[in-house]
Amino acid sequence: MRWEDFRRSSNIEDRRGDVSFGQGGFGRGGVGAGAGGLGIGTIIVLGLIGWALGIDPSVLINDAEMFSENGPSYENPSMPSPASGTSVGTGAPADPTGQFVAAVLGDTEDRWQEIFRSRGKTYIPPKLVMFSGVTRSACGTAQSAMGPFYCPNDQRVYLDTAFFRQIETRFHGCDVGSNTCQFAQAYVIAHEIGHHVQNLLGILPKAQQIQASMGQVKANQLQVRIELQADCLAGVWASRAQQKWSFLEPGDVSAALQTASAIGDDTLQKRAQGYVVPDAFTHGSAEQRRHWFSAGLKTGAIESCDTFSVAQP
Repeated sequence: MRWEDFRRSSNIEDRRGDVSFGQGGFGRGGVGAGAGGLGIGTIIVLGLIGWALGIDPSVLINDAEMFSENGPSYENPSMPSPASGTSVGTGAPADPTGQFVAAVLGDTEDRWQEIFRSRGKTYIPPKLVMFSGVTRSACGTAQSAMGPFYCPNDQRVYLDTAFFRQIETRFHGCDVGSNTCQFAQAYVIAHEIGHHVQNLLGILPKAQQIQASMGQVKANQLQVRIELQADCLAGVWASRAQQKWSFLEPGDVSAALQTASAIGDDTLQKRAQGYVVPDAFTHGSAEQRRHWFSAGLKTGAIESCDTFSVAQP
């Protein structure tokens, strides 16, 4: 992946090494309302953590529900300010990883601005928060174990770049040390930006509103469609960037598809517990994730990403 010509975004908050963000209470703000007072997003995260670690997800969910019901409640969902005397880097970081993230983020901004402009709309870019270990978000605690995520409450993407290494070593999404892993990493960032696009288009809030009135299985099924659309939108970005820069190199697409398979729900469940529970899917199967990323990559059009109208996504 040749990304050196990408514009570096300044919409980055670099909290790596700033422990002040890991202290104190966190606002309780999830993605819709779920069982037991937990948001659907929280249940999804706990389930994925359980599958990845080989722990029964219900144990984590039950413990979290007890804390939610009996523990302190923080009603202010806004982003807490850093403690006095601390500093948070803003703009494109100077280190190689920070430069890569800023470059990918910058090109998603440019390509989505072009797409939105062609539709008579204005693209408002999100902030991307780079952190280490744990930080605060308007959706609650951000921890590296969760993997990257988008918080619609503050329109920020949260990324502990240690996840990039996990793609190689833990999930086997690409060959360790291969240059093709960079496009797999870019796919992960672009997927979270896809959620921001959904938010700007009104798709995400509408879906969350519907989820709040559903049972868990139906809510999971709708969540799968949300996530697969974000995969497709990541492919749309990659297609437009390829048209602009011809930045893809041999093996890049294969690595991204391998990563999409590696983080498919069926793959994660088989690795963690040896069997698959389709009703518990929240992101889609390996085949589905490959299909929808490929659809966006092939067409470069938002219209190809309608995961909601098909009978089976």
